[in-house]
Formats: sequence, C-alpha cells, structure tokens
Amino acid sequence: MTTPRVFIVRHGETEWSLSGKHTGTTDIPLTANGEKRVKATGRALVGHDRLIAPKQLAHIYVSPRTRAQNTFELLNLGIQDPLPWKTHYGGAALEASPHRCRARVEITDDIREWDYGDYEGITSAEIRDLREREGLGRDWDIWRDGCAGGESPKDVTDRVDRLIKEIRGKWQAPVIGKPKSSQTPPGDVLIVAHGHILRAFAMRWIGKELPEGPTLLLEAGGVGTLSYEHHNINEPAILLGGAFIVD
Repeated sequence: MTTPRVFIVRHGETEWSLSGKHTGTTDIPLTANGEKRVKATGRALVGHDRLIAPKQLAHIYVSPRTRAQNTFELLNLGIQDPLPWKTHYGGAALEASPHRCRARVEITDDIREWDYGDYEGITSAEIRDLREREGLGRDWDIWRDGCAGGESPKDVTDRVDRLIKEIRGKWQAPVIGKPKSSQTPPGDVLIVAHGHILRAFAMRWIGKELPEGPTLLLEAGGVGTLSYEHHNINEPAILLGGAFIVD
C-alpha cells in the first residue's frame, strides 16, 4: 500500500547559522563547508534505492531565499524542467546527475523563514538583552512570543497550515492507501527551506501548537521525514527512521 512522505530539508551551513544569528529576510550564501556537506547528503540519500527516490517525487517546494535554492541544486536530483530561478551552480560545479526527476519545482513564500523583524541578524542572547532594555524581560521564546516587528506564532501557523492543506489535498490524498504499481502516480513531496519554519511545519503536521515548544531539531543541511500511520491521510506522523527504497 502506498504511504507518501514529505521530506523537509534545511539549507546548508551559512556564516550566520554558524554564529547563531537569526537569518530571515537576509540573503546570504552557503559556506564552502556547507556546500560540501549538502553534496554529501545528496550522494548518500538521493537515488532510486535511497531514502529520497527522485521518480517518487510528485512536487517540490523551495523557499525564495538563495541559500535554500543553492541547497536544492546541490542535492542534484536530476530535475528535467528548467528551474524557476537563474541557476546558481552548473558546469564543473555539479556532477552530471544520474537521476531523472520530473517533479515540478515551485518557489513559495509559505515556506520562507520566520520573519524575525527587529531580531534579524542577532543571536538569542542579544534578543534577550534587547528585550530586557525595553522592559519586556529576558524570558523570550519565539514559539510563544514571536518577533517584535516580525511574525507571531499565529502568522507562521497560518501559512504552514495552508501549505500542509495543499500538500495533503493535491499530492497525497489521491495516492495514499492505493496498491503500489507502475501505474500509481508519485506522491512524495520535497521541501527545501529553513530551520525555524521547517520545525514549525513539522509541529503543525502532527497538529501540535507552536507555543507548546521547540521539541524538534533540524541541523543545517539536515533532512527530516514526515508521513502517515496506517496508510491514512487523517493520521499524520513524524517518521523517526525512514528506510531506503528497494524496488
């Protein structure tokens, strides 16, 4: 029986992710080490007999930020159609992909990073210092309090809920629970975005409210997997350990 998955990929390492600075609207590139690690992830996890099987992808969502687009290209999925942005890598920068993926790549603001507003470009410790000077106290939690001048937890919830609804209704409900065969259309979805928004996405996937807390982590360049129990669209779950595909 078919049980589709959603793969969430955080963009690779940047100078700001290394230093802990909140990076929302600021567009900065991956570090050289970040690029190497994403390439290694693609070689390890992408393939017809790996965790992410390109031919099983029905659709791909990518953040509008360059660092997410860089990361997507370095995964080297073998996309057949032109990308919806000017290619950042090419030629000698990427090996020829051994894969063929016919999924459409879409840029969506629904999966851009949390808008940090006044907290853009500063660390959590600096945010608490700032709030203390403003008389707000040091007990700041983004999942509960959001960001001054930026987005609240409700703002983020609204947009990731909208994307979850689209993924389930458009790409996964038509295939879940169907017998596996060569005639069954692909149902997996890939998302390439950012740390806070993907953690929020995963929490909302299983119906958890953001103020309940950041119980999930996703490293720079890391890959997470979401799916369903009992081949049932109404039983979304976090897949703690996904197996490689064997046809």
